[in-house]
Amino acid sequence: MFGFGTLIDILKKSPKKIVFTEGTDPRILEASARLLSGTFLTPILIGKEEEIRVAAEDAGFNIRGAEIYDPENYEKMDAMVEKMVELRKGKMTPDECRAMLRKGNYFGTMLVAMGIADALLGGATYSTADTVRPALQLVKTKPGNSIVSSCFILVRPSATGGNMVLAMADCAININPSEDELVEIASETVKCAQIFGVDPKVAFLSYSTFGSGKGPDVDKMRNAAEKAKAAMPDVPIEGELQFDAAVSPRVAETKCPDSKVAGYANTFIFPDINAGNIGYKIAQRLGSFEAYGPILLGLNAPINDLSRGCNAQEVYSMAIITAALA
Repeated sequence: MFGFGTLIDILKKSPKKIVFTEGTDPRILEASARLLSGTFLTPILIGKEEEIRVAAEDAGFNIRGAEIYDPENYEKMDAMVEKMVELRKGKMTPDECRAMLRKGNYFGTMLVAMGIADALLGGATYSTADTVRPALQLVKTKPGNSIVSSCFILVRPSATGGNMVLAMADCAININPSEDELVEIASETVKCAQIFGVDPKVAFLSYSTFGSGKGPDVDKMRNAAEKAKAAMPDVPIEGELQFDAAVSPRVAETKCPDSKVAGYANTFIFPDINAGNIGYKIAQRLGSFEAYGPILLGLNAPINDLSRGCNAQEVYSMAIITAALA
C-alpha cells in the first residue's frame, strides 16, 4: 500500500535533485528545509542567492545544503543558450533564448533538460501553462507519446487498515481527448499508479454500462477501452462503465456480472476534463481523500505543477512524488 515512506526509501537508494522555480517563496523554503533534514532529495532553488538566503533566514528556515542558481549570474549560460537554441530547432534566436532563460520557469526546465537536475516542481506563483509550456518545448514528450496528460493519486485510510489508493485521469490537461489519446492517458496512468503501489484495475467511465446508454460519447469510451485492452493485454481493463458499476460489487453483480474489473476498479479514465476535474474534487471534498497532483505524464522527465493556493506540506509531498518518478 502507498505511503510516503515507500517513496522516500526509493529516493534514499538513488538520491535526486529537484528544481524549485520560485526560490524565495516561503512555502518552497519551508518544504526545502524539511527535505534537507533528510538525505534523499537536494533542492535547487532558482533566484538571487542573497534574496533567497535572507528570505529563509527571516522565516527561520535552514536551507544549508540547497543549491541556488541565479539566471542573471549563471556561469554556464552560454552553453545553456546554445542547448536551448538546439532544442527549439530554429524557432528562437540565441538572443530570444537568453531573454527567456532569465525567467525561472525556463531556466529551471533547462536545468532538467541538460541533466543538471532530475525533476522540477513549479507553479507556486506560475500558472499551469507557464509550467507546462517550457516542459513541452524543452524536455518534450517521451518517444511514442503524442500528448502530455495528468493524473491525481487519491489516498485515504482504509477501514481494513492501510490506505485506499486510487488513480484518476485526465483531470487537468486534456479538454476532450480522442479515443487514441485516452489510450495513451490510460497507459501512462497505469505506470504512475504502479509506482504508488496500486495494482491497476482500469475503468473507462461513462454514463453507460456495456451499452445501457447510446451515443457518440458512449462509443468513444467503449472503443477506447477496447484499444487499451489490445495495447495492454496484461492489465485488467473494462469499459464503458458507470462509476457505480466500477466501484460497487453489488451494482456490478447486477449490471455486469462477468466483468473482472467492475466492482473493484481503482484506476479511472474519464471521458473529458469536465468529468475528471469534477470527479476527483468530489472524492477529495466529500470522500475525505487526500489528492496528490496533478502529476504530469508523458514527458521525458518528471515536471509537476503546484496549485497557487498550495501550502508547504503540499510542496513537500509533491516534491517527493515528483522526484520518485525520475
